[in-house]
Amino acid sequence: MTDDPIELAPRLMPPDERFGPPPEDNPFVERDAARRSRFFSAADLDGKPVPPRLWLVQDLVPVSTVTLLGGDGGTGKSLLALQLAVAVASDAKWVGRSVAHGGALFISAEDDTAELHRRLSDVVRASGVALPDLDRLTLRSLAGEDALFATLDRGAGVLAPSALYAEVEARIDADRPALVVLDTLADLFPGNENDRAQARQFIGMLRGLAIRHECAVMLLAHPSLTGLNSGSGTSGSTGWNNSVRSRLYLERVVQDGYEANPDARILSSKKANHARVGVEINMAWRDGAFVVEGGETSLDRMAASSKAQRVFLKLLRLFREQGRKVNTAGGQTYAPTVFASHPDAEGVSRVAFRGAMESLLAGGKIRVAEEGPASKRRTFLEVVA
Repeated sequence: MTDDPIELAPRLMPPDERFGPPPEDNPFVERDAARRSRFFSAADLDGKPVPPRLWLVQDLVPVSTVTLLGGDGGTGKSLLALQLAVAVASDAKWVGRSVAHGGALFISAEDDTAELHRRLSDVVRASGVALPDLDRLTLRSLAGEDALFATLDRGAGVLAPSALYAEVEARIDADRPALVVLDTLADLFPGNENDRAQARQFIGMLRGLAIRHECAVMLLAHPSLTGLNSGSGTSGSTGWNNSVRSRLYLERVVQDGYEANPDARILSSKKANHARVGVEINMAWRDGAFVVEGGETSLDRMAASSKAQRVFLKLLRLFREQGRKVNTAGGQTYAPTVFASHPDAEGVSRVAFRGAMESLLAGGKIRVAEEGPASKRRTFLEVVA
């Protein structure tokens, strides 16, 4: 993959070069001529080199279009996107992936300048770069300002670019960044997220930025309640998912309602027009930044561990309600053995239960308690309140 997709992407010609000299007397003739000039014969492509498909991050973030990055509030999508911006601007990797290098523009409508500074400090410390190395990264906080990228004619349902949109495009034109991050959809979009036509219009406006300036645009968004519960990560109308060419989703590692590691995350590809979907990257929050943990093949192990811990806790509570006690020492009441043979074990093995027990003990979620007189003490497991 090239280190500079911007230079390889064909520059857009000015309108007068694309459409020829405009008529001087009739603006409608000028517009019609412009429309006609955009049609071409497939035969005209014969002998011309096929333009390469350009990626900011191979198979995840394409150039000249919009990528939608979804995630529930507090999951860390803003941090993850900032890490991508730092990687692009500093010739580093992002969640273990190579990225195309160039400038980056990060626009946040949620975080003020002080918060951006704090997050950036954590990111550069984790990535091994220094702030002086990031002269190609431009930040802009819109917190507390009018952050709308468009105005809405509610009668006609038509969106038009706002003054802020024009300001941002002027900055993009001046800086020529490889990546533009927009955080978040809820702050930038003036319409109804459930309106498919408005969703398509807004993505069309952002894609116009990506095409005109040959950069990747990443739009951050929160999933709807349905998208959150289903794990699809979709938000509002299907127009959002259908209009973008790539959609990523950042989520916590939760199995049947139980989260074994609150710092663990999975970044997955939910839609990819030009690559395979289903790519999953396991990572964890550590000292203010996300780091990759294991490889893609570790997802099943993480899910299995989470399930084993959840079922262990479920059975331990059930036994407590029934007045039955299990222990860590072995024998007939050894917890992993007893639980593995229980009808509600959900297929979890004795070995898996033993690993779950050790993890839960280490994490302080269960503990060894004692009862009985000093001459005949008994130990048993209990859930930590």
